[in-house]
Amino acid sequence: MLRALPLLLLATPVLAQAPVDDGTPNLPDTMPAFAEQTDAPEIFSGITFDEEVISGALAHPWGLAILPDEAGYVVTERGGSLRHITRDGTMGPEISGVPSVRAMRQGGLLDVTLAPDFEQSRVLYLTYSARDGLVGSATALARATLSEDHTALEAVTELWRQTPASAIPAHFGSRVIVQPDGGLIVTTGDRLTPENRELAQDPVNAAYGVVVGFAPDGSLTANDALRDVLPGIVSYGHRNIQGAAIQPGTDALWTLEHGPAGGDELNIVEEGGNYGWPLVSYGVNYNGSDVGTGEQAHAPDFIEPRYYWDPSIAPSDMVFYQGEMFADWQGDILLGALAGQSLVRLDVEDDTILGEERLRVGEGRVRDVEIDENGALLILIDADPGALIRLTPAAE
Repeated sequence: MLRALPLLLLATPVLAQAPVDDGTPNLPDTMPAFAEQTDAPEIFSGITFDEEVISGALAHPWGLAILPDEAGYVVTERGGSLRHITRDGTMGPEISGVPSVRAMRQGGLLDVTLAPDFEQSRVLYLTYSARDGLVGSATALARATLSEDHTALEAVTELWRQTPASAIPAHFGSRVIVQPDGGLIVTTGDRLTPENRELAQDPVNAAYGVVVGFAPDGSLTANDALRDVLPGIVSYGHRNIQGAAIQPGTDALWTLEHGPAGGDELNIVEEGGNYGWPLVSYGVNYNGSDVGTGEQAHAPDFIEPRYYWDPSIAPSDMVFYQGEMFADWQGDILLGALAGQSLVRLDVEDDTILGEERLRVGEGRVRDVEIDENGALLILIDADPGALIRLTPAAE
């Protein structure tokens, strides 16, 4: 019997690791376009965190930027406040000079990022829902200079505003990130309603559900792959892009967007690309009806997502991890989940997702994820009160 044991082991099939148990999918019979497009095997790193609440007194924090030279952080609050927080958690008063926002439902003061030369110029960028008329609002981008004492914004200039404005205070996007050449990327949403979302397929007349590019001098980029569209539009056919990051080593732009019920997407942005919304989706409308014609496959008419979730996790921002503190995660994607209330790690090889891990499950809506100067993770919890939290590996 002992000699037969190896033969029995060889005859036993190797079982694939099951995906994360998210519950019942909205479209259980969907066939992905390729094997790794959804339901990657659940993976376990064995990492647990020591958590330091840097500040637990924020009101719906949305965006986070890390100041150089140990100067702390700047954090946006959706209601319209910009805050400076020191590394030990001391929070100053509201920074003055912030652009006026229409803080309603999903709108308000949204993302923040620093210019590449911030140490010399003190320039940062903000996205927000700008007031437009009595009830309208539009995603906007502004440039400003932060005072040396972190108390005021100066020389505030609006660089761009989404057109047309909408009275619907939802689906604004909106992340702003710096490209490798020093230019900017801003993401927008489709403004939610059936009438508005149709404009995600009309980049000639609307900047709804698009990626917008800016040259280093702040001018809108030209797109040779799209003709006669609004200036600066890089790609279109997106629903509500809440996350964006540049992949180290490739300079590829990856984005995260909310689907309806199911169909959250992780995309690699191609210049001139059409990503299909609202004609196709790997999800369904909130009332259970089909999106568009009911087709899920994007190709050949539209660009396929590299990964999608069904049911939805409502992904927020994302980073590609680079640092020594979590050495085994180099190049992996770390993203926040709002409905999923977790920090999600995706094991990435080139442009393929090989595995998925859920961390801090059920501990709050993670709105932003950043990598601190020492390789620690920083997350924002979107609540009132919300929090800025530093995560480091727990001592064994």
